[in-house]
Amino acid sequence: MRASNVVLLFLLALCTNFAVAQPDTDGSAQHPGALVFQQNCSSCHLGADSAAAGEIAPTVESLQRLTAASLEFAINEGVMYGQASVLSNAEKAAIVDYLAAEVDDSWLAETMCAEANRSVDLDQPAYLSRFGVDANSSRNMSSVQAGLQTEDMANLELRWALAFPDVGALRASPVMVGSTLFFSATGSRKILALDAATGCAKWVFDSPTRLRSSLSYGALGENGPNAIIFGDGEGFVYALNADTGAQIWSSDVRSHGRGVRLTGSMTLHEDKIFVPVSASGVSQGGTATFECCVGHGEVVTLDAATGAVQWVYHTMAEAQYTGEVSSIGVRLRGPSGAPIWTTPTVDAKRNTVYVTTGENTSHPATNTSDAIIALDMDTGAEKWAFQGMVHDVWNAACGRVQGPNCPNQAPSTLADKDFGGSAVLVERAEGDILLAGQKSGDLWALNPDTGALLWNQRIGSGTTLGGNHWGITTDGERVFHPINDPGVARGSYVPQAGMYSFFVGTGEPSWRYKVEASCEERSERMRNCETRFGLSATPLLIDGALVSAGVDGRLYIFDKESGAILFQYDTVKEYDTVNGVPGFGGAIDSHSIAAGGGMLFIGSGYGRMGGTPGNVLLAFAPKQD
Repeated sequence: MRASNVVLLFLLALCTNFAVAQPDTDGSAQHPGALVFQQNCSSCHLGADSAAAGEIAPTVESLQRLTAASLEFAINEGVMYGQASVLSNAEKAAIVDYLAAEVDDSWLAETMCAEANRSVDLDQPAYLSRFGVDANSSRNMSSVQAGLQTEDMANLELRWALAFPDVGALRASPVMVGSTLFFSATGSRKILALDAATGCAKWVFDSPTRLRSSLSYGALGENGPNAIIFGDGEGFVYALNADTGAQIWSSDVRSHGRGVRLTGSMTLHEDKIFVPVSASGVSQGGTATFECCVGHGEVVTLDAATGAVQWVYHTMAEAQYTGEVSSIGVRLRGPSGAPIWTTPTVDAKRNTVYVTTGENTSHPATNTSDAIIALDMDTGAEKWAFQGMVHDVWNAACGRVQGPNCPNQAPSTLADKDFGGSAVLVERAEGDILLAGQKSGDLWALNPDTGALLWNQRIGSGTTLGGNHWGITTDGERVFHPINDPGVARGSYVPQAGMYSFFVGTGEPSWRYKVEASCEERSERMRNCETRFGLSATPLLIDGALVSAGVDGRLYIFDKESGAILFQYDTVKEYDTVNGVPGFGGAIDSHSIAAGGGMLFIGSGYGRMGGTPGNVLLAFAPKQD
């Protein structure tokens, strides 16, 4: 997203929710979204003839020049996230439809492959079929899977860059079958089947809803078609024919009307799809008049062939009024929270699915928040739950200035130290181990049969964006634990941004690499350069190399044995792209690292949580002689 749009959307944060009628000069007030806008947004976004409106926030006319993608990002993930959180998904969609400029997909013409090069060969090997690489969620690729060896890593070059217009963040991992890379350009509502060698598109699927999760690939049942499976930002799961991009089915997994998100990728196992659901009310708590809070995490299991729901696991019961009121007299509800925004891990040997959860968002606290949970694969029955932090009750009211809905009843740690990455199963002759990293900076090792703690290591004290944010990787001998830790040292908080390696069997340290800010000649390109440089995105092992990246846009490749740097690349720059769309790199976060077929793929740009926006998918390969 260009600077002009960033500034424009930043101004939206000043908006409050009071109704001011808008004049109906062209009949547009008859649009269903017009009334929702009038009732919730118009006090800040007055007509163009109001000087006050120009000083406070963009006018309606200015907003109507923005694309749907820009507006959706603002109200669902960006600066209007808190204000819009009290609206239902249908109300937010109506506002976007009312305001959005006509969609211009002319950029796709230059993105498409030549007619003769649009076939997808699904008979080739599936190098990367899921975000976790394997059912154990190890994020460990062999040289055969990746098509890359350790010695290739010091000799990489940028092969191509593909850009997406009106996009400020890329967050999803692709999957790769043969020469085809299937990629979710989340902000653009597009799923693309790309030619991995050139970056051109073989087919494009236009999602009717905003996208969020990484992709999965596989057959839908024993004799079903090969499909691309993904979840959106509103609670729908889709299956597309991988050969053509045609929709096979979609399934609505919402049992809560508001705040439902599918962030973790869908896990396909035999005839089942395990869907992680985040629905916690965390943002609604920031609105003082909201009766905080409702919503909780779930695992919804679908029939792979049809998308029909088989069973649902709830991290807690539905919220009820507790009899308590906030400091301004608004009734409170609970329990809520423990969202699942990570990818489920399958343990076929134990017939078990492992999930990890986030914090509670209102009292009473439950033992399923900030937890690793084992579920029976056939029924969803809970086998055990290990809690990494108790009484972590937090919502968006708990900022620097606490709002009325911030849970201030004792006890509450007010920490927001979720599990943001999958639990990882390591199968060992000496006994299997289940590993998971937490935003507290903790790395936990559990007995997968019982959930009993085997060992624990902690790096720093973590923050709401710090500690281990999006997960870990392991080769079975070592586990690699990236730490984000934004900000500067203050009081007892000392940032420990870097990569930390431990031996799986004992938890003993192996090596560490502390990252430092690099702002000389970069501060004008980077937001918050001095304080945002940690390692947040989920790392990836390839042969003997460890691929990681910083929220400052720097790509790092380490020797996994020693921690020596094999390759480093600054992605925060402008790019000449294969489709002619202006491209620019930014923060690297979330699920933005993948590989396959002899290439390394990086999504550069993450304009959330203070990160630098960007819009490019970068493809690296060994230099050619």
